[in-house]
Amino acid sequence: MTGKLKVGIVGGTGMVGQRFVQLLDQHPWFEVTGIAASSGSAGKTYEEAVQSRWKLAGPIPEAVKNIIVQDASKVEEVAAQVDFVFCAVDMKKNEIQALEEAYAKTGTPVVSNNSAHRWTPDVPMVIPEINPGHLEVIAAQRKRLGTSSGFIAVKPNCSIQSYVPALHALADYKPRTVVASTYQAISGAGKNFTDWPDMLDNVIPYIGGEEEKSEQEPLRIWGSIVGGEIIKASSPLITTQCIRVPVTDGHLATVFVSFENKPSKEEILGRWLQFKGRPQELGLPSAPKQFITYFEEENRPQTKLDREIERGMGVSVGRLREDSLYDYKFVGLSHNTLRGAAGGAVLIAELLKAEGYIQAK
Repeated sequence: MTGKLKVGIVGGTGMVGQRFVQLLDQHPWFEVTGIAASSGSAGKTYEEAVQSRWKLAGPIPEAVKNIIVQDASKVEEVAAQVDFVFCAVDMKKNEIQALEEAYAKTGTPVVSNNSAHRWTPDVPMVIPEINPGHLEVIAAQRKRLGTSSGFIAVKPNCSIQSYVPALHALADYKPRTVVASTYQAISGAGKNFTDWPDMLDNVIPYIGGEEEKSEQEPLRIWGSIVGGEIIKASSPLITTQCIRVPVTDGHLATVFVSFENKPSKEEILGRWLQFKGRPQELGLPSAPKQFITYFEEENRPQTKLDREIERGMGVSVGRLREDSLYDYKFVGLSHNTLRGAAGGAVLIAELLKAEGYIQAK
């Protein structure tokens, strides 16, 4: 394991924390050396802490079974054992903000799966293929926090991954108005069908806070750095509806879009096929080789068939056609706990390492 960066997972016993553990098993750059959770799990081995509530397919990785879970609130103790941490905790917003800043002030980079710091002006919220330049705001954040090496970077909401990449690839045509409805898996609520039997044979047309995030977070991703802060973009105008549907994993979106400069269908398909970002240029371990895959079949992408494309890190698009009210409409799909959650955060960490922001202590 020599040469690998030492990783801590704060909130490692929850569903997203479990996914981090699974994704980091045998990772070429990172090794999990610390796991922290609530005081109720502290002192147990990781296997003891999660065995009765392990939610993922496949067993608990052998490499982490005997790691002693630490108390996440004992920041100095956890931080002393690792080079950086992933954070995926279930706490109140102000408590998460304070906890993540406490870790950062110890000189420990924090890659967060939480929403608490998504609108902190000097915290980059990153989809690595789309806005890697926002990492430059870290310098201002470090100055504010009084640290030369610690910082916080966050991953955006899982639902927007299903349509923002497809729109971003068409930025030259200036999307003007967007209507998106997302059909979101129950794992986005940290649950499976055993936990949530009411979701069987059911659709719930409301997910608290999700529509505001889906409308506003893309504008921050498309924003610009001004005076050490990220200022959100003013367009396109986005409106959404977010619906919970009875599938295990995968968020699907139906999207309507109008442009200032309407492209042809061939131009759109060409941009999607050719689109690459910084992760592809760098050959990062978790990066999909083909970020956006277009399906010609009328009945694709399908959640069950296509959510695992590119190991769950790719985005699938289909059913592109002209619309009677908008210029075009299409369907997008992304894996919410891989690309949208833990996998997206691991890719951010890989980008941060490659760009020199995360180093061994």
